[in-house]
Amino acid sequence: MINKVLVANRGEIAVRVLRTCKELGLETVAVFSEADREAPHVRFADEAYCIGPPPAKESYLRGDYIIQVAVKAGAQLIHPGYGFLAESPTFARACHEAGVTFVGPKPETIEQLSDKAAARRLARRRRLHILPGTDRTLDDDELLTSAERIGYPLLLKAASGAGGVGIRTINSRSELETAIPTARREARSTFGDGALYLEKLIENARHIEVQLLVDAKGHIIHLGERECSIQRRHQKLIEEAPSRALDPSQRRRILRAAVRIVRAVGYIGAGTVEFLLDPQGEFYFLKVNPCLQVEHTVTEAVTGVDIVKEQLRIAIGRNLSYSQKEVKPRGWALECRILAEDPFRNYAASVGRISRLREPGGPGVRLDSGICEGFTITPYYDSLLAKLVTWGETRAVAIVRMRRALEEYQIHGVTTNLDLHRALLNSHRFFGGQFHTQSLEEQFVPTEPEEEDYLAAALTTALLDWRRRAGGRTRTDGAINRWKMLGRWELLGGGDL
Repeated sequence: MINKVLVANRGEIAVRVLRTCKELGLETVAVFSEADREAPHVRFADEAYCIGPPPAKESYLRGDYIIQVAVKAGAQLIHPGYGFLAESPTFARACHEAGVTFVGPKPETIEQLSDKAAARRLARRRRLHILPGTDRTLDDDELLTSAERIGYPLLLKAASGAGGVGIRTINSRSELETAIPTARREARSTFGDGALYLEKLIENARHIEVQLLVDAKGHIIHLGERECSIQRRHQKLIEEAPSRALDPSQRRRILRAAVRIVRAVGYIGAGTVEFLLDPQGEFYFLKVNPCLQVEHTVTEAVTGVDIVKEQLRIAIGRNLSYSQKEVKPRGWALECRILAEDPFRNYAASVGRISRLREPGGPGVRLDSGICEGFTITPYYDSLLAKLVTWGETRAVAIVRMRRALEEYQIHGVTTNLDLHRALLNSHRFFGGQFHTQSLEEQFVPTEPEEEDYLAAALTTALLDWRRRAGGRTRTDGAINRWKMLGRWELLGGGDL
């Protein structure tokens, strides 16, 4: 009997997994570092155990400690979430050896896919389009020679990288010569592997990914695609499902390609296949992510499928709850990643105690959060605080709801990127779907309001307050911003964006 699950993670993803476990009637176990003693995920669990000091390498990356806790608590399953140990074949293998079920693909599958250059070779054998680049580990001289053959600009990537970490844009040989030793050191310290490879940079590309589920009997379903093109330094900021960039023919081809690649490796579990779509409409295989993705929420919003629930079912040998015919995406969903960083200070990380928190709600709004009032944001972990998701019957409705939810959202005590998201959601380029993976850095430079703007706002507030106190009526319906215009367009029967 499976009755207890340990969640080997922290923050919003730990809370999200714990919620599904509780809905399934499973007992839950959380682990936490000394810095996370008061974190929400600790309170959500039935049991919680401290596994070490704040640095992740001494706590959340200590697979041996986590397995010891699982055995001690009597947990039969370990769900790794994403990041940390989610893509570690060593940890997955150690779970198996300890008699605990790892919620994810087999260790050998993770091993096969963790080497991105090897994954490129696999995709080539399956006749998927891949970007010009290198398919094996190269020394420094070979990288320089290959770069001349591929042509600049290109990307220098860590072979074992994930989450956009360890990627550098290279525009010349001199840049590559300087970047290689730094990239090797960073890859070795972050992933334990200094191997690097090269990939041609496709300018003005869109980032498209396909969510798949595969059970132990080989049943494969896809849950459609999502787009993750709004990025900063290869880190995703806004995701949406479906993608506005694909026509029906492209959609069919990219979904078939994703199914083909996971079938080739005998994949079991939840996985994501990532592609780049060039301006001419051709798509190229990037990689397979063998774990739950941050942006799985938008796929859940349009399909109604609880991906974590399906992960748990697959892990204990059950069949998928759905056939492909039963998966019927509906509407549109957006996700904004709320980060503890300052867009007006070159995205510098922010730390501090959350003194006040007001969270959004209402129709079509979902918030996956790992914070609470009084919680202290430390410099030890990723800056992701929460994921704000909105759903609507059309893209226009989803955008209006996101704009409204962002206005409601307040986090005090730590600097966040909420203002950046508000500006992006008001951008005519975003409304029209006119963006690509470099758009944020090339076309959108966040600037703080000038001192005169603050003064004007203060004077306006004082004037309105004086009028209210004097008993006068203040008309505000004459000032119609783009958000209100969009909402009225949708209300009066306007088309989708």
